[in-house]
Amino acid sequence: MSLPAADLPHLHVDREIGARLRQLRRARRLSLEELASRTGLSIGFLSQIERGLSSPTLRVLAAVADALGTAISDLFPADQRQADPTATIVRQADRGELQLWRSGIRKQLLTPQAEGAKLNLFIVEMEPGASTGDEHYIHNGEEAGLVLSGAMLLNVENESWVMREGDSFRFLSSRPHRFANQHDGVTRVLWVNCL
Repeated sequence: MSLPAADLPHLHVDREIGARLRQLRRARRLSLEELASRTGLSIGFLSQIERGLSSPTLRVLAAVADALGTAISDLFPADQRQADPTATIVRQADRGELQLWRSGIRKQLLTPQAEGAKLNLFIVEMEPGASTGDEHYIHNGEEAGLVLSGAMLLNVENESWVMREGDSFRFLSSRPHRFANQHDGVTRVLWVNCL
């Protein structure tokens, strides 16, 4: 099966994310079978992600990060992670980035990367039509945010809100949630995740 030409530049992103997931799984001495059991995802699907053959959604990355006992920021590609765990600042040009290109979501890490960090600050950019999917997802921690531009539909459990520029939110990440761009342009959100 050949991929559309537009998808080809993004394949390296899938390979980088997959390689990082494999590295973290092996460092924790987990088999694919054990990880599948912890996440509820199939062994085959996890294998495809690790080999860069499938693009994980934010929901899938959150489940895998929880199962590995790590933050989503630890899944950023290796070349974007800072070597100094005592770093205090991040220059704009040095921000790590996680592209969930099939979902239309891009996360830029604004805080210094340190494995095991409990607090991470992101700029989440959503292209028109971007979404975490139709299914709600959960993970460890708490999150909050501020819509910087555009509009975002936020669903938490059975409630929904259209969040516009200047609106903010906070909820426990263990509450089923999902979000989507409700704007005809790019929506940008300052997003905090705390474990």
